[in-house]
Amino acid sequence: MNESLDRLQQRRSVPPKWLGGPGPTPEQLDTLLTVAARVPDHGKLVPWRFIVIEGEARARLGEIAAAAFQADNPGVDPEKVKTELDRYTHAPVVVAVVSNVVPHAKIPDWEQVLSAGAVCMNLLNAAAAMGFGAIWLTGWAAFDRRVLDALGLNPGERLAGFIHVGVPRETPTDRARPDLATIVTRF
Repeated sequence: MNESLDRLQQRRSVPPKWLGGPGPTPEQLDTLLTVAARVPDHGKLVPWRFIVIEGEARARLGEIAAAAFQADNPGVDPEKVKTELDRYTHAPVVVAVVSNVVPHAKIPDWEQVLSAGAVCMNLLNAAAAMGFGAIWLTGWAAFDRRVLDALGLNPGERLAGFIHVGVPRETPTDRARPDLATIVTRF
């Protein structure tokens, strides 16, 4: 097997609390995003975009999420509010991948949404290839209009996911993977 295939077979998600610095340099981040953008994109519509969240912006996003969470859950345990407050501060870089379906007579919305998902997966694979750990998460905040508005998403845009990127402080054990005999049929 070649090195690329080995890396793909060993890629696994690293929980945000296990990710630390240093994060990608600006040049490395440009490379990660360039690789992430190399996905199938029928019609060259580019139905996705990136929002890079780093530095103090991570804490600001946590404050926005925590305020929304607390507003929806009055009297909630302060530890749960702290979890929301810290949600984006563990990894040095969080990339929000925004799905932006472009109305088109020949290219269905579904293909465009899948393209945004492919961007997320390419970003995970590129991070692993560069020696970083990463994880693709959504969570309630990815669907909360207050959080989306704060990030600058337009009403028709959706968040495909938050990709947390950093140096893994721990390597997660591999989880059981699907048995091909249970998920493959032949036509």
